[in-house]
Amino acid sequence: MKNFGKCIIFSAPSGSGKTTLVRELLEKSELNLSFSISATTRNKRQGEINGKDYFFKSRSDFKKLIKNNQFLEFEEVYEDVFYGSLKEEVNKLLETSNVIFDIDVIGGIKLKNFFQHDALAVFVKPPSIEELRKRLVSRASDSLESINSRVEKAVKEIESESSFDVTIINNDLITAKKESYNIVKNFLINE
Repeated sequence: MKNFGKCIIFSAPSGSGKTTLVRELLEKSELNLSFSISATTRNKRQGEINGKDYFFKSRSDFKKLIKNNQFLEFEEVYEDVFYGSLKEEVNKLLETSNVIFDIDVIGGIKLKNFFQHDALAVFVKPPSIEELRKRLVSRASDSLESINSRVEKAVKEIESESSFDVTIINNDLITAKKESYNIVKNFLINE
């Protein structure tokens, strides 16, 4: 069985739990997953490491990469905050592993359209908008204004759910972890 060259795309509104699910899947060595590190212009959060969590770029450097067609996809997710998947980084990973993306909803749709049958697009959904707001508040990493903006954006992002291959409702983390593992494993086994 060839166990490399496929893409797993996890997208969700901010605070839905996609990063937790992706981290769990990365620990499953039998899936042979490598993490696609996104480039971003957002500020580094405490404990984040350049080249491990993100490739942190200035806006001018990011725009040069766009101009030189260096991204598989990129998006201005929030005003003046860009994220993107670097072609060279992803192609290098695909040579020896399957690549998993933890990406915003629009970026996830773009990647699915690009990779088509070689990609599984998973939409992670919170049980409700109220629960999503609670999760964002409990993180204590964003201002109230930022939380309100993220919740407003989430309402719109949920409308794109049908563009994905499968939806996981993250109501219970243990169940969501099992569900995501089984979905990804089945996709990678069925060539």
